[in-house]
Amino acid sequence: MASKRGIGVTIIILAVITGASFLFWIDPQETESTFVISDYENYLDGIKNIHEVLKESIEEEFTDMKNGKITAEEYIKIADVTTSQVSAKISEFVTSKPPEQWQESYINYMEALKRFNSYIIETKVYATLMAEEKDTTEIAQKIKDLQKEAQEFVKISDELRP
Repeated sequence: MASKRGIGVTIIILAVITGASFLFWIDPQETESTFVISDYENYLDGIKNIHEVLKESIEEEFTDMKNGKITAEEYIKIADVTTSQVSAKISEFVTSKPPEQWQESYINYMEALKRFNSYIIETKVYATLMAEEKDTTEIAQKIKDLQKEAQEFVKISDELRP
């Protein structure tokens, strides 16, 4: 019962974040929009918090899938929602146009989000292979490498903050 509740809570959190992110796509595509930020440090901290929540959530669901608590299909649905949310955050970075002193930090955090998104995609590949009862050794190593790369970019971003 707790597993279903956990999945439900995760899906609700992801749906709320997706809904909020969707607001940025409502503007017509012909108009170039800019995401205006006045407090670059707090904005980056907010993105880091969202990233951490998504990371913990997807890692918990991935572990649950590997332990047989949820199916590969259920995991893939959850991962699809998470990748769309991470993509929305990457899009925000692209349109945020930070001042020069924040650019390197923002660029590195955007790279961290890209690696995190790649990590999620690779976990979906892992889920597919697992469901097909195929060898997951190679993909498991790739997943670990992407996790390390994402963490390294977060660290670099933090070091480059003004």
